[in-house]
Amino acid sequence: MNETAPDLLDPKLLQLFDVLYGSRSVTRSAVLLGLSQPTVSIWLQRLRRQLGDALFVRTLAGMTPTPRADALIGPAREVLEGLRRLAAVQPAFDAATARRRFRICMTDASHATLLPSLLARVRAEAPEVRLEAARMDEHTAQALASGEADLALGHAPWLASGIYQQTLYAQDWVCLANTAHPRLGRTLSLARYRAEAHVSIVGGTGHALLEAALAAQDVQRRVLLELPGFLGLGAIVSSTDLIATLPRHIGETLARMHGLSTLPCPLKVEGFDVKQHWHARYHEDAGHRWLRALVAELFQPTPRGGRRQ
Repeated sequence: MNETAPDLLDPKLLQLFDVLYGSRSVTRSAVLLGLSQPTVSIWLQRLRRQLGDALFVRTLAGMTPTPRADALIGPAREVLEGLRRLAAVQPAFDAATARRRFRICMTDASHATLLPSLLARVRAEAPEVRLEAARMDEHTAQALASGEADLALGHAPWLASGIYQQTLYAQDWVCLANTAHPRLGRTLSLARYRAEAHVSIVGGTGHALLEAALAAQDVQRRVLLELPGFLGLGAIVSSTDLIATLPRHIGETLARMHGLSTLPCPLKVEGFDVKQHWHARYHEDAGHRWLRALVAELFQPTPRGGRRQ
């Protein structure tokens, strides 16, 4: 014998029950609920069918509740209050007392350009919050979706479905050189760029843009050193006559740290945006929202809302 589960009561019918019990008037209930009177009458009929009782009968005193309605009003109001509490619940995040780890995928350039400022701000506002830097790579999208990572900071055009993004700042390209370079002044011509020896960074997320520009403009560099990332680049350039072509933010950061010169890049290289990325699953998480707002405040000239890709 097959049994069917009883129909669940629509919360809007419970709301009508509550309002009608208090007002004793279909007309007044319609006004309070912002509904037409025929709609209220239709809903009342549905409620009567589901509960198997007239619930309210018309008398000189108005719509008088039946004993069944009197018995049900308490449980009905408890359900409505529970629904209101459920809808109102937003897990709080108190930065001053929170104990939480945030894992952020970023490039090694971001370790030098973004992480120091971010860490200082987090320590000031949330002393018990722990930051963990992770690699930005082909596994980043899955890490964001699973919650293994909270944010990704950098240039990551391969991140797509289900990922929100927020632009922080735009990047163009500069050349980094020793201030005592024997053949360079305040500018760098394309001819001199071709003639000089270079150190090439092959691991940055913008590397493909630089390689595309070199190929499109038929520029052959004399590369004497390849590095997988920016670690050690400042020390190399400060102790040699090699020049490096790199995004402006990391270039200017290394120049300040090592007393180097930044020169306008004579090569036309496509710029890109540095963004923060997060998964839609965690868009409303209070801790995530705090961290994203902090990142935007630190690194975005004019904050704008994230959009989903």
